[in-house]
Parts: sequence; structure tokens; C-alpha cells
Amino acid sequence: MSDVGNPGKSRIRFSQPAPVQKLYWMKPSFLHIVITKYFEDSDMKGYGQFCPIAKASEVLGERWTNLVVRELGAGSQTFNDIRRGLPLISPSTLSTRLKSLEKSGVIEREETNGNVRYILTKAGDELTNIIWQLGTWGHRWVRSDLSKADLDPSMLVWDIHRGLNTKYFKGERTTIKFEFTDYTSKLRFWWLVVKSDDVDVCIKDPGYDVDLTITTDLQTLTAAWMGDTTLMKAVREKKLVLTGSSYLKKNISGWMGTNYYADIKPAKRNA
Repeated sequence: MSDVGNPGKSRIRFSQPAPVQKLYWMKPSFLHIVITKYFEDSDMKGYGQFCPIAKASEVLGERWTNLVVRELGAGSQTFNDIRRGLPLISPSTLSTRLKSLEKSGVIEREETNGNVRYILTKAGDELTNIIWQLGTWGHRWVRSDLSKADLDPSMLVWDIHRGLNTKYFKGERTTIKFEFTDYTSKLRFWWLVVKSDDVDVCIKDPGYDVDLTITTDLQTLTAAWMGDTTLMKAVREKKLVLTGSSYLKKNISGWMGTNYYADIKPAKRNA
């Protein structure tokens, strides 16, 4: 006979040999592992808790979901526009996330003459405000170091285009060209074509006369956009070169502006 200790209970005597019985008491996490494995292998989705945070996480916990809500909150309503803001998401994953958000009542799917739009519901509008706050926390506490892994020219130009202040553009059409000097592929050149309040993003030369060319590396322009530096400082340091309209050069800080979170300063962490 042997004694096996059971934490929190009186000692229990088992007959020898008892390797399996010992396993339960010597490794208290074993039963937890079995239960966890059961739920992971089952068709049950969610956390199995009534906690409101758990219920909200069942909607938002999957990869890409928060960013899909971000794009919807920023004004994108079509499948293709949402993908432009999330260039690394696969079409199948985006489709799955949109269906999940619709099922959860965050968005409504509207179809008119074959054209599908995804519209935020009242619940979606409220959720969007929470997502914006999440971004504030992120830019303050886990700010990107703008390493190559975090940089994407398509995301940057798309973000710039939707924040463009079109009141600065006087002519019938204004064309702005971006050249990222650290790229040699098809992602090196981008164009923004402004007509009244409409701004189009082009990855191929639209064939219009260029009013202003912005030549820089991706990290520099991203840093200026996100508030880590300024456009004028980048120009003074010759990290960013402006060629073309003197009016557009003079007013670039006004018409380009910065990201929504650019004014958020990084937190000072305790040593």
C-alpha cells in the first residue's frame, strides 16, 4: 500500500501498482488539460461563460475582426473597399468575418441591383467607438516601432486618401504621385486623383499630368502620418522631397493631415 497526497484533501490510500492514479494527484493540471481538449475538439464555440467580456470576445476575438470593424467605421462599405484597407486578408476570411458580424447584429448586408454594401447597425456604431479607444490605447502603450514587418505602402496610401482634405484642391482634377524609394516592385509608385470631393487611389499611372510628386521612403512617410515626426521636419532633413506645385508644397500639412491617432504621445513606461 502507498499514500498519495491530494492537495486540499485528506491522504488517500491506493493499492500498488497505481501509476495512473498517481498521475492525477502528482499533476493537478491533468484534468484541466482533458477538459480543455474536450471543448477545443467539440463544435462548441465561445468561452462557455456568461461574463459580458467573454460574450463580447466571442464576437471580436477572431483574427482580423477588429480591423474589419475599423474599416467599416472609417467609411468603407463594400467588400473591395474593406479589402483595400486590409491588403493581407484573404477574400474567404473577410467573407467569413462579415458573415459573423452580420449574425452578431453588428452590421447589416444591403443589396441593391447586385451591389452589396455592409452597413453598421446601432450596435456596430457603439462598437466602433470602442475600437477607436482600443487604437488610442495601442498607440500609447504598444506603439509600432515602424519596423519593416509593420509597414505596407498600400495600407498607408489608402489611409491617407480617406483623410485627405479636398477643400485645398482648386482645379478640376489634381494628381498626386508617391514614390517610395525603398521599393523596386510595382508597389513603388502610387497616385491619388482628386476630383471635387472624390479621391481615387491608383497603383497604375492614370495618365494625368502630375501636380505634385512626393519622393521618400516608406518608413519616413509612415512616421509623419502616425505623428512620430512631421512632414516639414522630413523635408528639412531631406528624407522627403516635394516636386511640383508650390501651392501644394506649402500647404501639404493642411491637405494631407495626419492619422487619427497622430496626436497620441507614447506612454513613459516605468524602468
